[in-house]
Amino acid sequence: MNLLRVYARCRTELGYRLAQQLFRVSWCLRQPRLWRWMEGRFARQAAAGDAQAQAFYGHILLFRGQGLAAREEGVRLLRLAADAGQAGAAYQLGMQALQGNLQQAPDGPEACRRLEQALKAGHPLAAYQLARLFREGAPGLAADTDLAAEYARQAG
Repeated sequence: MNLLRVYARCRTELGYRLAQQLFRVSWCLRQPRLWRWMEGRFARQAAAGDAQAQAFYGHILLFRGQGLAAREEGVRLLRLAADAGQAGAAYQLGMQALQGNLQQAPDGPEACRRLEQALKAGHPLAAYQLARLFREGAPGLAADTDLAAEYARQAG
């Protein structure tokens, strides 16, 4: 039984790596059948708990997914990836919190929390966005010139 799990895990991993390589070929993205296969590999790897795959597939669903359910699944996957330490996912969640959407108003404190999480994980733009956030303020978050200056210093 253990051998079957190892086989399934290896097959999932190999399929995901192949789909990532095909994702770089624009022709593949225009082939509906191939795109569905690739999306299936991304979904399987994300469901297996791979934080990098969750961030990657969450980003795809958020910006390329069809419908509200796909967008919500993308945000869910990005949350899982951010909580697992993926800097890009935390940054994207921070930016989404700043923008808000039809179901949720812009949320400054949540954006600040996610951008700080991204900064700690090493995202190169997080300090710049935090400086801008504290310079301008946001819904639920007052402007703070001292913090803005500190983050601007970190941004370089």
